[in-house]
Amino acid sequence: MKPRSKILIIAGSDSSGGAGIQADIKTVTALGSYAMTAITAVTSQNTTGVKSIVAIDPKEILNQIIFTSNDINPDAIKIGMLHSSKVIEIVIKSLDKIKVKKIILDPVMVAKGGAKLIDNKAIKLLKNELIKRVTLITPNIPEAEILTKTKIKSKEDMIFAANKLLEVGAKNVLIKGGHLKSKTVQDIFVTNSDIKIFNSYRYKTKNTHGTGCTLSSAIATFVSCGKPIKKSCELGIKYVNSGIKTNPSYGKGHGPINHLNTIFIDRKFKLWKI
Repeated sequence: MKPRSKILIIAGSDSSGGAGIQADIKTVTALGSYAMTAITAVTSQNTTGVKSIVAIDPKEILNQIIFTSNDINPDAIKIGMLHSSKVIEIVIKSLDKIKVKKIILDPVMVAKGGAKLIDNKAIKLLKNELIKRVTLITPNIPEAEILTKTKIKSKEDMIFAANKLLEVGAKNVLIKGGHLKSKTVQDIFVTNSDIKIFNSYRYKTKNTHGTGCTLSSAIATFVSCGKPIKKSCELGIKYVNSGIKTNPSYGKGHGPINHLNTIFIDRKFKLWKI
């Protein structure tokens, strides 16, 4: 099968394979597209935690993005872990040069334990400069709280936070509701003219490592193939949920989902369970 589109992934490496660049490549490939990468950091981690993080020189990140894109022009870009203000500045510079219109930003800012992964200067730059350059931003609740300086305890709070992100230049916002204590998971898509709540079954499992990376890469893939942004969010959420349901139970901690899950995509990009 010939790949349907080309996706450039700008993110960190996860040696365990459950998240980061590894999850992104698996997702893009499983959904029928071609993945290219610009690695921002190399992590040594497994399902129980992170041992070390080695940053990639910002100039080399720029080289990866520009040199790759000059040869194989991406149809869409997915952005994940940007660990410093210097890296964010370089990514902004590169985006302005290559001028790809479809960009999905997963603002990786908070570890599973709750600790912030980037400093306040980087957060400010992401909020004031990077957000307005992307098609969609996909924060989880802790990330949305940091970006909007609000507390989120309900779906109404999620919508309020999403509107605050629209006010600073976001075009489309998908706030992921997995951190709320509710019977179902509610992910909320908000634009200046639309609100859509996606309700999903909450699976009782600790194996959800890399769901945010996977979702943003799935959305980028669907968007790159011509699907509208809201429909791409819906399809991406369904893909992730199927991966959670069929997770392989690897590792002693928070294991990965199943990127080769029981879904295939037909030519009209509808999701069907096998």
